[in-house]
Amino acid sequence: MLKKTEAIVLHALKYGESKLIVDLFTRETGRLSCVVGIPKTGRGRLKKQYFQALNLIDVECDMRPNVQLQRLRDARLLYPYSSVTVEPAKMSVIMFLAEFLYHALRGEQQPDVALFDYMKHSLLWLDAAEGGYANFHLSFLIHLSRFLGVGLPRNIPREENGRFFDLREGEFCDVPPLHQEFLRPEEAARIHSMLRMDYQNMHLFRLSHGERNRCLDVILAYYRLHLPAFPELKSLQVLQALFA
Repeated sequence: MLKKTEAIVLHALKYGESKLIVDLFTRETGRLSCVVGIPKTGRGRLKKQYFQALNLIDVECDMRPNVQLQRLRDARLLYPYSSVTVEPAKMSVIMFLAEFLYHALRGEQQPDVALFDYMKHSLLWLDAAEGGYANFHLSFLIHLSRFLGVGLPRNIPREENGRFFDLREGEFCDVPPLHQEFLRPEEAARIHSMLRMDYQNMHLFRLSHGERNRCLDVILAYYRLHLPAFPELKSLQVLQALFA
C-alpha cells in the first residue's frame, strides 16, 4: 500500500553502492526505516541531499506489513532550510539533536501528530532565528520530555530556594530522597528556571558557557534514567564547545 506523509530524517546510512538505509519520523506512521535507491547519475527523483539530518521531507512509501525495511518510492524537500545547513553553530545543534532523537524515538512506532508537529515547529523556528538561540537545545529537550511520556513537572513550585529535585521521580521535594539520583538546591534551581524557558523568552536566561553545559548534562542524565539503554552521544562534545 502506498502511503504519503511528511517526515523528518533522523539518520541515513550508506548501504551498498547506490542505496541508503534511512530512519524517519513520520507524521502519519511514526518511526519508519526505509531503503532508498539513489541513482548514480543524480538525475533521478531521489537525491542523497534530501536525507541529511533533520531535513523535512514529503515521502511516498510502499508500506508492507511485517517488513523491517520499507521501500521509499519518492521524496521531495518539504522545506528547504536557509540557515541550519550553512551556519556552523546551527549545524552543530542539528547534528546533536539528530543523534539524540535517533535514540530517543526508538520506541515511537505509532503515529504521534503532536510530537511530529512540535519537532517540525522547532526546526522551522531554529532555521528562521537570527540570534538568541544559544539555549535552544535546552528548551527543546525540556519540552520534548512531555511528548515522550517522561515529562518534567508541569506544576512548578513558586519557591525554588531550598528544594531538591528527584531525577528518578521528576519532581521537586523538600528533603533529599534516599537514592543518589537527585539535585541539590543550587542545581535544582536551574531546573526550576529551565521549566519556564521557551523559544520566545529563552534569550532572557543568561547562562555562562559552563552553566549551559551543566544544564545539558543534567537533562541528559534525566533522559538516561527514564529511557532504556540510552547511550552516550558522540556529538555532545561538539555541542558543548559552542556558545562560549
